[in-house]
Amino acid sequence: MAKLPYAAITLGSNSFNMLVAQTVKGKPAIIAKFKRKVRLAEGMDAQDKLSDEAMLRGIDCLAMFSQEIEKARINPKHVAVIATATLRRISNVEAFRAQALSVLPYPIDIISGEEEAELIYQGMVATTQADSQQDDERRLVIDIGGASTEFIIGENHHVLHKTSLPIGCVTFNQQFFTQKRVKEVDFEAVKQHVSSVLNTACQPLLALGWQSTLGASGSVQAVMEVLETRGQMQVITVIVLKQLQHEIIELEDSSLLSIKGLKSERAPTFVSGVAILLALFELLSIEKLTLSGGALREGVLERLAAKVAV
Repeated sequence: MAKLPYAAITLGSNSFNMLVAQTVKGKPAIIAKFKRKVRLAEGMDAQDKLSDEAMLRGIDCLAMFSQEIEKARINPKHVAVIATATLRRISNVEAFRAQALSVLPYPIDIISGEEEAELIYQGMVATTQADSQQDDERRLVIDIGGASTEFIIGENHHVLHKTSLPIGCVTFNQQFFTQKRVKEVDFEAVKQHVSSVLNTACQPLLALGWQSTLGASGSVQAVMEVLETRGQMQVITVIVLKQLQHEIIELEDSSLLSIKGLKSERAPTFVSGVAILLALFELLSIEKLTLSGGALREGVLERLAAKVAV
């Protein structure tokens, strides 16, 4: 019997992603990946209305996804479309939904921040290789998105605490890093703002505690890619982040082209990502952070695979 393909689509504030998979030995086996940096959150104005330009970037990407779904001959019942922070927030969300349906004829499920956190954790569990000792560790998972950041503490497959806060690399980029040259005071402004947003949310995290910290986001991946290019250990520490902060401040402008190991597609949100990470390391007393093998899109894929199997 032929294995039925299925597609998990996630509409993030920074990137749109699609994973196409088939179930092999009871687990999703990815056969194709598609991703585009749409930076949807850049298009929000002061009234939380999404601009026509940002909407067009998103719709163009969805049209491409639709073509790939047709090529793969995927049953419409086997397509899941999940949206996060920006679509939770914008005032003209119904206009976006209407345009989206005209090119990608599948309903968009706009999930809550808490559901997003749950899926991120399950995506991490499904893809992060860990030995039996690490499996029993209490882990803090941090996913810095374009317009929100999710914090999850869990053990093995069980989520103990989850929260979603309005901390994002795209929105912070617009709020704190609009000048040609980045200054230390900009990083301090980010830390103060993150501190105020964390506020009461910080207490339950610290009360539970954790043994290891994982990062599941493009911001974390960007730093890891820089470390890999430089032949350094794939672990983020305060020292690593302070060094990157120093390099950024020393630059003549904010183009970041001279940051060794930084890919051009990561550059637009790199400074805000480093600033957010640095603030979280200091405010939550994080010693080191490693990269999670998966996040939201893998969590959505796992859930969809279970539905297809029924």
